[in-house]
Amino acid sequence: MNSAASEIPVLAVDGPGGAGKGTVCREVAASMGWHLLDSGALYRAVAVFAGIRGVPLDDHPGLADLAAGLPVDFVPASDDTRVLLSGTDVTRELRTETTGDLASRVAAIPEVRDALSQRQRDFRQLPGLVADGRDMGTVIFPDARAKVFLTASARERARRRHKQLLDKGIDANIDRLYGEIVERDRRDEERAVAPLKPAPDACVIDTTSMSIPEVVDAVLSHLRSRLSD
Repeated sequence: MNSAASEIPVLAVDGPGGAGKGTVCREVAASMGWHLLDSGALYRAVAVFAGIRGVPLDDHPGLADLAAGLPVDFVPASDDTRVLLSGTDVTRELRTETTGDLASRVAAIPEVRDALSQRQRDFRQLPGLVADGRDMGTVIFPDARAKVFLTASARERARRRHKQLLDKGIDANIDRLYGEIVERDRRDEERAVAPLKPAPDACVIDTTSMSIPEVVDAVLSHLRSRLSD
């Protein structure tokens, strides 16, 4: 990293799926006028692109090649960020539970992580970056000005995801969602490369009993205190 890039402030927000990272990061980035990196979308895009290209998940070199040349674009929208693969909107497919499970498997492959590391660091641009992921504060941006780890109970995360799917008209079984979340947590926490864990200097926020505005306020308060140090 060049010295100029190292001066650009970064808020690294890590945590398991369903803890509220996506919504919170979008609102914090909008409040600060900063750029946003959804690193999970990159891994999900690799999983979807692998399916399109017929590359099996046990072909690690093939997946790494896909990741290195991933034809992905992120287009800001009023309610979310649209994700395009080779110009095709795949946002809806990226948000499915099936893709999330595949992305967790893809993210455990060291060659894929290496291929995406610099791509993620390239999002670091003025005036600042909010980086949403699972290893933002531990691996990608270890020098981030502020680090937050958002978490919530597995049951609460399953409840949130169930409601989200029902609101979109998608039928879902909450017990199955709970089981998938527990399994994904285990896989993310136990993977050999960049396991899911709070950075030693991260502010850990349990969002189980918090509303989104309360979490956004807590994250903004932490970020502003770190920027003023």
